[in-house]
Amino acid sequence: MDWSRTPSLRPILMSSDPSPHKLHHVGFVVPSIEQVIESFCQSIGGSGWSRTWHDPIQRVSVAFIYDAQSIGPSVELIEPAEGQSPVRKFLEAGGGLHHLCYEVADIDTVLKHAAGRGLTILRRPQPAVAFDGRRIAWLLTKEKLLMEYLEA
Repeated sequence: MDWSRTPSLRPILMSSDPSPHKLHHVGFVVPSIEQVIESFCQSIGGSGWSRTWHDPIQRVSVAFIYDAQSIGPSVELIEPAEGQSPVRKFLEAGGGLHHLCYEVADIDTVLKHAAGRGLTILRRPQPAVAFDGRRIAWLLTKEKLLMEYLEA
């Protein structure tokens, strides 16, 4: 694409952040994964879904819907666990689109550069059950977009 002819669509390079970002998944909060996963998959044209994981650290259950080629970002369905789940209030407010997750090569370097990009670190890296113990971190942009970083 010739970006010079479409100034509003020019890509923005994050020169202060040396780690490349790849969109891994989009998180969506639902009341029950079991009750919605099949219809959710059909409505977005997914080709299938993963098993459901319970993550005691994050206090949620999650499952992923994949596209037909399994090359694009997936959709993560998030169900609050019993008790004090960090997504419970979000669900009580209606649920829905919750966050974007980017896979990064060096999560520690990304976090070092986060403040310079206007992000607030909400939760430092912790292992995630659904990602075989790879660490995730939670950040919030100044525009109030919740972002998850997943170490590659």
